[in-house]
Amino acid sequence: MLSNAGCPKTMLSIQDALEAVEGRWKLLILFALSEKPKRFKQLSREVNGITDKTLSKELKSLEANELIRREVYDTFPPTVEYSITTHGLSLEKVLDELHFWGLAHRHKIMGK
Repeated sequence: MLSNAGCPKTMLSIQDALEAVEGRWKLLILFALSEKPKRFKQLSREVNGITDKTLSKELKSLEANELIRREVYDTFPPTVEYSITTHGLSLEKVLDELHFWGLAHRHKIMGK
């Protein structure tokens, strides 16, 4: 466990991190963007089960937290592409650990 788990600064930093990536979808969106930039419909197809309304809301939140970048190209109709930022890529270790924990958890709970 964390050695300074009762420390108010530790609690605050964990709270800040959770607020930036809270919810069911944000980490999945970041994972989808970690390979290469994508357009809205590509993300909608890759992040299984997310509605367009929710995807739009989550993309705005991720952009506000500087985890992704939204780039609008001067085409007709306008092309919008989303990419992960360096700040977003800094979550790579978190995603890896979450992946490994999820595998172990699935095996423990479901035996798979």
